[in-house]
Amino acid sequence: MAEHTRSSIVVEAAPAEVMEVIADFARYPEWTGEVKEAEVLSTDDRGRAEQVRLLLDAGAIRDEHTLAYDWVGPHEVRWSLVKSQMLRTLDGVYSLKDLDGGRTEVTYQLTVDVKIPMLGMIKRKAEKVIIDRALDGLKKRVESGGRS
Repeated sequence: MAEHTRSSIVVEAAPAEVMEVIADFARYPEWTGEVKEAEVLSTDDRGRAEQVRLLLDAGAIRDEHTLAYDWVGPHEVRWSLVKSQMLRTLDGVYSLKDLDGGRTEVTYQLTVDVKIPMLGMIKRKAEKVIIDRALDGLKKRVESGGRS
């Protein structure tokens, strides 16, 4: 089983508001930090992204890749790598838990594996940086009213 990194944060907004920001790929470069470009390549019958091309710059990991998304109900989205130049694996999930008072606990889990030799410690560090910046950016984006 591949190793993964997981972290959570509480956002002062309802799950639907958080998911609206997560699903707005065109605006990822404004808040994620590592995503420099995002382009939705295909959508499902509900208009949700099925495949997205991303240009990622996370220090040790720089790559252009395509991810496939699976929307698991209103509180979870999963993704997996379709193609990449540098990555062998990029699997992740955002899980939302509705808390009292209009708050949401957001858990982000990520598994990264690169095609070039890299120490596991460096891969986990890159995962941690990606997760921490994404969760912090997501929280700030949602709480500032930055939804589409």
